[in-house]
Amino acid sequence: MGTVTLDSVVITPLKRIATGSGDVMHGMKAIDSGYAGFGEAYFSWIDHGAVKAWKKHSRMTMNLLVPMGSVRFVFTLDASDAFREIVIGESHYSRLSVPPGIWFGFQGVGASGNLVLNIASIGHDPAEVERLDAGALNFDWD
Repeated sequence: MGTVTLDSVVITPLKRIATGSGDVMHGMKAIDSGYAGFGEAYFSWIDHGAVKAWKKHSRMTMNLLVPMGSVRFVFTLDASDAFREIVIGESHYSRLSVPPGIWFGFQGVGASGNLVLNIASIGHDPAEVERLDAGALNFDWD
């Protein structure tokens, strides 16, 4: 896989196609960069201001989308003070491809209805993820 850096998190703008009966929002194709296989897809709601942090996967590549609302994602490599923040959602519809080995957390920034989709390369395996409390790293979520 090579060396993982914060620049290893790839932002891919996605198509949103307006139709008369409701928009079509692309997610991911097997031929897209960032696709690392399919293990499972799951959704996670996050309330405005709420924080879900910190996790680091050892094997899972995540492909994160926010089809509803707006979510701020924060990434760090080694629990240092070097962070990368990216906001995606309805107004900036994109996919974040996140390789293993990066600590991350996220916060609901939309007023309501913030929905995250993870298209994961492997199925859930509690043995391949590390966790820290939201306040464990020197990042100010406010």
